[in-house]
Amino acid sequence: MATAGTLPLQCISPALLVLLLGTLSSCEEQVPLVLWTHQWTPQANQPLPAAGHIVEQQQLSGYLDTILNTGPRNVLLFLQDKMSVEDFTLYGGAFGNKQDSVFPNLESALRSSSSSLVLPAVSWPASNAVIGHLQEQLETSPLYMDPDALSQLTLNASSPALLVFRLPYYIGSDLMSAKEVLSGNDEVMGQVVSVMKSQSVPYTAIYTALRPSRGSPSVAMEAALAGGRSLLQARGGYRDRERERERQRKMKERAGVYAPVDFKACESSCILLWAKGLSVSILRSGRWESHDLTPATFGEGVSPKLHGSSCDKSKARLTLNYENILGHRDFKLIFKLSQRHYRVSARRWFTLDAVELEYDGTKATFNGSRNIYAPAEYSYRCESVSSFRWPQLIPRSSKDPANQWRVAFEDFQIQGFNVSGGEFSYASDCAGFFSAGIWMGLMTSLLMVLVLTYGLHMIMQLHTMDRFDDPKGPAISVPQTE
Repeated sequence: MATAGTLPLQCISPALLVLLLGTLSSCEEQVPLVLWTHQWTPQANQPLPAAGHIVEQQQLSGYLDTILNTGPRNVLLFLQDKMSVEDFTLYGGAFGNKQDSVFPNLESALRSSSSSLVLPAVSWPASNAVIGHLQEQLETSPLYMDPDALSQLTLNASSPALLVFRLPYYIGSDLMSAKEVLSGNDEVMGQVVSVMKSQSVPYTAIYTALRPSRGSPSVAMEAALAGGRSLLQARGGYRDRERERERQRKMKERAGVYAPVDFKACESSCILLWAKGLSVSILRSGRWESHDLTPATFGEGVSPKLHGSSCDKSKARLTLNYENILGHRDFKLIFKLSQRHYRVSARRWFTLDAVELEYDGTKATFNGSRNIYAPAEYSYRCESVSSFRWPQLIPRSSKDPANQWRVAFEDFQIQGFNVSGGEFSYASDCAGFFSAGIWMGLMTSLLMVLVLTYGLHMIMQLHTMDRFDDPKGPAISVPQTE
């Protein structure tokens, strides 16, 4: 272990790791953080957290900055939904049965790493800020990946990368369910580390969580002593079932639906585009002439020409090349996207800057950056995108040739950054908050309020009579005539 006053980056044995984690008391507001690197990292003169000390965001940022400045800048972030120190003391072999530990791959990685860092007590707001801090320091967007897609990604030691692997944490009716999930998560880490070793790329790995699992120490101790020695039937079975369910769900969703346009760079997907309908129209002699580009762009066996397309970390360009469209021999439909960091939201966003029509040396440009945008790690989806009828695409100027054109997309989806495995990421939908049903409810409520207000106003206008008949006075006689 490192001496006091130095950053604890030396290799830590699994037994010592368990003892370190097991000596700390449970706290519902803390999560552990484990870090290891593939190559030697020089030590830095920074004070160690004392026993029982909670590492806050500023102190954690100092540790991470030291490691990123001196160590590998290809970072693997294993981000679990929930985790507490009890998960290591209960399932990490802390009760003498090392063969029953569910973290063999993590322990092996720590044992073989050049340097390690273990923080048993990190405040969960600090752990939530880890991904944002890494993104700023590495100056790159996070890639949310799964182990199967990692083998298809080519990494470079000179180019920083932030690869995020989300890991679940569930507690079912019995405590064994949590053990099974942690075992599956450990297998995921082992699979990722194996891929990185096969590519011979130096890396820095971080294992932490977003929230504490809030496990009770007494319950955890009893469960470990009573049933901690029960072996799993098949380690990793939960992850296998989840992957199979996800694969079947995607197959059902894609059944009978054509694949998106997929532009690849370095044999990995870079830009994805999909639409149920795609058409362009031109105004000639006071009439609109339309052409449906869907059959030439999407469908089984259709391979659109994408020469002229390109992509990098900040800009992406997708060029669809056509022939003989509305009297133009060479016709191009170009999508220009860009992404950058916005300080106000403290995250990266991408925008569809322009949709261009290029034909016979003429270029018609529609601006879409004001209406078409999404977080950099998401895709953008909208039921209808067009340059007319509540347009999202607007001509660049009143004199631009785009005023003579119309572009329409039906069920439009696009992603130009952080594409993983040839699949769209989570979609940021353009649907507004006030739907038709919400408007109907609001109008009905407003009408009822108006009726109630009018009724109250009428009641307030009622007054008592200021004169009454005198009961002691002479009776009113009505003469009768025959």
